[in-house]
Amino acid sequence: QVQLVESGGGLVQPGGSLRLSCAASGSILSIYAMGWYRQAPGKQRELVAGITSGGSTNYADSVKGRFTISRDNAKNTVYLQMNSLKPEDTAVYYCNVENLVLSTGEVGGYWGQGTQVTVSS
Repeated sequence: QVQLVESGGGLVQPGGSLRLSCAASGSILSIYAMGWYRQAPGKQRELVAGITSGGSTNYADSVKGRFTISRDNAKNTVYLQMNSLKPEDTAVYYCNVENLVLSTGEVGGYWGQGTQVTVSS
């Protein structure tokens, strides 16, 4: 029904940048919230950044001023621009959508498969 396809992860040196993308596909009418979470080895999954359909954003304190979340509602796509990356940003990054409305009227939340981001010299 709904697929979330992530891209843009990889290996980058400290201080470098990466841009993650997540495109939702399916018979989608609307998506209220889109966001990115991350999970480092041995740690719980945590919210990195979120954005509503109206453009309101929120960020984890650890990424404020370095990461920027944006979305293209027409393409059902959310982006995460990550600058000034640090080794502690290393994690699997997961795309998440909430209150996604399908043409059938079904409403739900979905997760992407995850993309690895490694920050290392």
